[in-house]
Amino acid sequence: MATAESLVAKIQGLSGNAVDLGLLSIHLKKADEVLHNESTRLLAFLEQLDPTLHSLGYLYFLEACTSGPVTNEQARRLVLILSRFLTCCVADQIRLASEKFIAISKRFKDQVLMLDVPMRGVAPLLEAVKKLRSSSEHLTALHPDFLQLCLLAKCYKTGLSILEDDIFEVDQPRDFFLYCYYGGMICIGQKHFQKALELLHNVVTAPMSSINAIAVEAFKKYILVSLIQNRQFSTSLPKYTSSAAQRNLKTLCQDNNLGLVKQVVSSMYKRNIQRLTQTYLTLSLQDIAKIVQLSSPKEAEMHVLQMIEDGEIYATINQKDGMVRFLEDPEQYKNCEMIEHIDSSIQRIMILSKKLTAVDELLSCDPLYLAKAGRERQRFDFDDFDPVPQKFNI
Repeated sequence: MATAESLVAKIQGLSGNAVDLGLLSIHLKKADEVLHNESTRLLAFLEQLDPTLHSLGYLYFLEACTSGPVTNEQARRLVLILSRFLTCCVADQIRLASEKFIAISKRFKDQVLMLDVPMRGVAPLLEAVKKLRSSSEHLTALHPDFLQLCLLAKCYKTGLSILEDDIFEVDQPRDFFLYCYYGGMICIGQKHFQKALELLHNVVTAPMSSINAIAVEAFKKYILVSLIQNRQFSTSLPKYTSSAAQRNLKTLCQDNNLGLVKQVVSSMYKRNIQRLTQTYLTLSLQDIAKIVQLSSPKEAEMHVLQMIEDGEIYATINQKDGMVRFLEDPEQYKNCEMIEHIDSSIQRIMILSKKLTAVDELLSCDPLYLAKAGRERQRFDFDDFDPVPQKFNI
């Protein structure tokens, strides 16, 4: 039977190339139970291993010695070890034991939360996400944990760096729900309401056989963000929304979203001020306060100044007489930066179109889809429809 000492020797001797790593992986899998039985004394052996050169073996030892209950004192030490490993480990090696890598990454998140230091977990977990995923289009089990830490640490911009990726591959549905929910909250924190609306919409309309707590909370925020972004909310959900969501979500009330509700009220004032720019060239702050139903000219001035700063209106305020002069948008949309932005958007849409075509081709050959499509076709008179079905509720 393998011992921890003999395993260290194997790890040191079989971490040099892909063939040796394949053999090492077999040895480590066979010895996994032994490692867990000796978990209390494994930390000392980590000093004999390099987390970069021996990433696979280091991972097995680290997963075993962190598998039990952890005290606050132990967590302080383990957070340092785990942080270093997540930052230094080699992607090709840890992917040979991805489930163990996911396990220690989640334990790392739990420990930084136990110590109430979510900021310390953001950078290492971002590295873990990048090393675990096969491409930027792959949504891993660690994406939601990373975004949760970003939320708790208020590192919204760091979270946005992951949300910019287009996702086409999802391991587990729950990961997708949490990714979109946490991502939506991060975008709300950055006031990127259009992106937040898109992510929350994904949660609300995703396939589900029964309603879940994530969709309920997402729907509450979806309503409020719709009011902020679009100044309106449609009570009808898209046809492709699951029947479970259609039946249950509309009966739920708002709670625990006071901050968003305040932003909705503020957005209504802003919308009314924007409407004034379509009618008036100049207007006093007192008149703006009266028309928009603000409490004073001073409050009206604060709203106008904030909107000017955010680029929502173009105007100047004469401090002497309190008059606001509304201006035209100075952007001519023909500079090099704008042209590059448009070209980049076109390229992204073309890539997205190719991806969707490829997904459509794969789906059309999927046996489960074809069986479902066959059952759906039997409901209709073929003479009334195109010979190829265009849309089904899968």
